Amino acid sequence: MKREVRSKSVGTKVSEAELRVLESRAEHAGVTLSEWVRDVLLGSSVETGTMAAERAILAEVLAMRTIVLNFMLKVGEGNPIPEASSKKLIEWADANKMKRALEILVKSSAREERMQSAAPEPALPQQPVAAAAEVVSACR
Repeated sequence: MKREVRSKSVGTKVSEAELRVLESRAEHAGVTLSEWVRDVLLGSSVETGTMAAERAILAEVLAMRTIVLNFMLKVGEGNPIPEASSKKLIEWADANKMKRALEILVKSSAREERMQSAAPEPALPQQPVAAAAEVVSACR
């Protein structure tokens, strides 16, 4: 399969210090600066690499949500929360947080792709609908 020729460019200005940081990150990733920048710019979907910080933050929020909701349900029922149960729940939330975050990101990415590929909304009629025209005429 032949790769599409890249003939367009996107540019930005950076300081010397920023350029060194970008070059260092590209080198660390084992790619050229152009490849690294392209990957970062296009990497907004899960398949091409949502930013690690976004995945980590979502994972932590999901783990915290799991823990808080479970504790609230127990307290709301008037049940004590034994330390062993708390530790077990925290361990489970920590062990499963990244998997759950990636599942949500995949669903979100698929939903965004469907929305972008959906057929455009039909255009509104240029001529007034007959019934609407009669109502307008009657009001005059």
